[in-house]
Amino acid sequence: MSTPRFLTLPPGVRRTEIETSRGTFAALEALPGSGVPERCPALLVPGFTGSKEDFIAVLQSLARPGRRVVAIDMRGQYESTGPEDEAAYALPALGADVRALLDALGPEPAHLVGHSFGGLVTREAILGAGARPLSYTLMSSGPSAITGPRRRDVESLVTMLPQLGVHRIWAEHLEPDARAGRLPEEIIGFLRRRMLGNSVTGLLTMAREILDAPDRVEELAKVSDEAGLPVLVLFGENDNAWEPRVQAEMAERLGAARVVIPGAAHSPAVEAPETTASALADFWRAAECGTAR
Repeated sequence: MSTPRFLTLPPGVRRTEIETSRGTFAALEALPGSGVPERCPALLVPGFTGSKEDFIAVLQSLARPGRRVVAIDMRGQYESTGPEDEAAYALPALGADVRALLDALGPEPAHLVGHSFGGLVTREAILGAGARPLSYTLMSSGPSAITGPRRRDVESLVTMLPQLGVHRIWAEHLEPDARAGRLPEEIIGFLRRRMLGNSVTGLLTMAREILDAPDRVEELAKVSDEAGLPVLVLFGENDNAWEPRVQAEMAERLGAARVVIPGAAHSPAVEAPETTASALADFWRAAECGTAR
């Protein structure tokens, strides 16, 4: 899971809720320090077991040039409630949620960013729900099911969760790992609240989706080409989920821009926030000017 390094909201960032045609989603919203937003908004979607707080370190920088930036908890994640219905957490339903969130941020088109599993969800929003953002960024995500060491973590969760329950998994596995990493008590407390706040049905369904997701890169390439949708593939040089090589190949197949974040692994917005925010801001400006590919 992504682990934010701090939880204090920067100036101009607030906790809020986004009302949509498909329900209410917990969010962090960043606004420019002065004046009204003059640039197109942006929507940031977290990964599996993640949350809106995964983007806390980049929100202020992304909003500063004059835009509204919103990071959300997906349905069933942390502070966004969800039903005990597996279908609500399958990729088609989550993609429809993202489409509804983009509509709620309108009327102008928004930039869309999907981190990790959020990349698969946002891809579904475009291919399945017909979303047409102003630009699209796949951050630390891949062409299909998750690979690498993190795949084993997801497989273990699918096996253990029905047997142990989320409380025991936290107490016996996740909390010891967090303490071994010498995380501050404030961060450990947050990770506990976030993990226990997840819908168990949602965790299991999303886990199966991330393990079984098909390769839809060719479909996305066709849609992005026909719609003139600029695409960016951004990842850390040491990503341990989808291999950097796999993500680079995906960028080539998409005809997308590619940014590799030095020193980052699977969570560039946490591990290298300034570099990540700069890369996103540059890409968004190019998309607004019509110069992004």
